[in-house]
Amino acid sequence: MEGDPPLRLRVFDLNCWAIRYLSKRRRERVGLIGDVLQQEGFDLVLLQEVWSEQDYSDLKVKLGGSYPFSHYFRSGVIGSGLCVFSRFPILDTLLYQYSLNGYPYMLHHGDWFGGKSAGSLGVKSVSLLPGSPQLHAEYCREKDAYLPHRLVQAWELAQFIRHTSKAADVVLLGGDLNMHPGDVGIRLLRGWTGLQDAFAEATRFEGCKDGCTLVPDNCFTDKSGLLPFPLGIRIDYILYKAVSSFVVKCEELKTTKGAAPGMDVPFSDHEAVMATLHIQRQGQAVGATLSTAEPALTDVVTEARTEVGVGLRVAQRQRYSSGRMALLALLLLLLQAAAALGALVGLDAGQPFPKLSFCLLAFLATGILLLATGLYVFHTMEVKMLQGTEEQMRMVLQALQERP
Repeated sequence: MEGDPPLRLRVFDLNCWAIRYLSKRRRERVGLIGDVLQQEGFDLVLLQEVWSEQDYSDLKVKLGGSYPFSHYFRSGVIGSGLCVFSRFPILDTLLYQYSLNGYPYMLHHGDWFGGKSAGSLGVKSVSLLPGSPQLHAEYCREKDAYLPHRLVQAWELAQFIRHTSKAADVVLLGGDLNMHPGDVGIRLLRGWTGLQDAFAEATRFEGCKDGCTLVPDNCFTDKSGLLPFPLGIRIDYILYKAVSSFVVKCEELKTTKGAAPGMDVPFSDHEAVMATLHIQRQGQAVGATLSTAEPALTDVVTEARTEVGVGLRVAQRQRYSSGRMALLALLLLLLQAAAALGALVGLDAGQPFPKLSFCLLAFLATGILLLATGLYVFHTMEVKMLQGTEEQMRMVLQALQERP
């Protein structure tokens, strides 16, 4: 494959919040994205947070001449929002939905309803395996209640990559990972898979300072979350690695900066990331270049396991609280049933039976019982998932520590 043109990969993050049809100037921005993709002519386009399938259909029609192959990954209640456009034939697709993805009762966040997932597909061009993941959002960095879930997702994504990339020549991962470059989740993902960061490896860079993709100058960005970061944060990535007899180098990395050309509106609340990767065959095949032998990986897995353990204890307390609430509601219903039975057999002779109050209290107790039971079941599942991930990390640590 020496002498082949470099592969150009562009990643967009199209943020439409939890209610997909209320995003500001959504249709206009989708049209702008379609225009720039037609003009630039990339080889592979990964998009996230395209919640509306109608938007995907419109892009598919518009880009059909430039990108004849595309796929939309469906999951969750409102959809994963992941889609891919490619100039190369798509050979197969696979969607992995994370086992933990926030809480269904956190309606204003909405991550659970989106069914956050990792989508991968095989592309006929030096056997590419591109992936488009998105992890749970970070809503409060100081008190990040979702950190254990995000770490579970990062761990599952890393395992997903390791097990699906064995037949690929090149692995590409692009998307909104909702993690800063130094966070334990991104260090765990990169350390366990051997993926390289295009921003760190790029020969040339052009765009926002430090490669930031969520910047305060963007009119759609929530400024309150960026107060500690006046330049913005980098949470959108293009990661890559060669698996077999290929070498991959990032020749150039770019980000968009503010409004679309000639317009007063940006493409999204995140800046787009564009990478030019040079892929070349080398003399002989080499094995997968995973960095599991690095001593630093032991510390990263230990740190991640500690955070997962913290989340496990919180989930256990929440399960206990919801179980206790369900039990109290059940006892209240039993007491009401006993009172009603007593009224029927005449034990309260001479006393009027408060039917309205009784019905209202029974309705309230039934609602609490159903809600608490649902929460107990959910947190039981959460506990099992966290326990499983912690056990996997324990076994990995044991294996790493036993290496000579």
